[in-house]
Amino acid sequence: MKELIRQTLAEHRKMLENLQQTGIDTIEKAANTIINCVKKGGVVYICGNGGSAADAQHIAAELIGRFLKNRKALPAVALSTDTSVLTAVANDTGFDKIFARQVEGLVKKGDCLWALSTSGKSPNVLAAAKLAKKRGAKIIAFTGKTNSPLEKIADVCFCAPNDKTFAVQEMHQIAYHIICGLVERHFA
Repeated sequence: MKELIRQTLAEHRKMLENLQQTGIDTIEKAANTIINCVKKGGVVYICGNGGSAADAQHIAAELIGRFLKNRKALPAVALSTDTSVLTAVANDTGFDKIFARQVEGLVKKGDCLWALSTSGKSPNVLAAAKLAKKRGAKIIAFTGKTNSPLEKIADVCFCAPNDKTFAVQEMHQIAYHIICGLVERHFA
């Protein structure tokens, strides 16, 4: 067990070093994309599946509620939270459309779609990103694979390359907490 713990910590240390070497500019660009969106009256929509759906909700909570400081609520919506919409759309038109249908009804030019997909190829996340881009929204992607289909659509892509989903999501959490802190600092 101790050896497995050491190996896991060593792998995370390596991913953190990579984040420090290659991710700083991307994190800053993502934060500025959100700041500019909100300053111009836009809304940040966030989507993902599984653990990334939970992350989408977490990000929305940090922006709407507070991260470290008391300040005005920032406009953010996790598209993974309305079970009536999700199940109706999945039942009527297919799971691949659960986020795109919400984008169709909600997203406008000047908004931002923050799309999380550890594989970078989740069909429902890709469909939402494609439609949001077509509607004039900025796309922030969080992936775990470089050169993914989602990265190709995105205006900004933070990639935490790893074959283990949990490790990718842990790096995503670090990055999105930094982004939420930077955005909050701007508006607080």
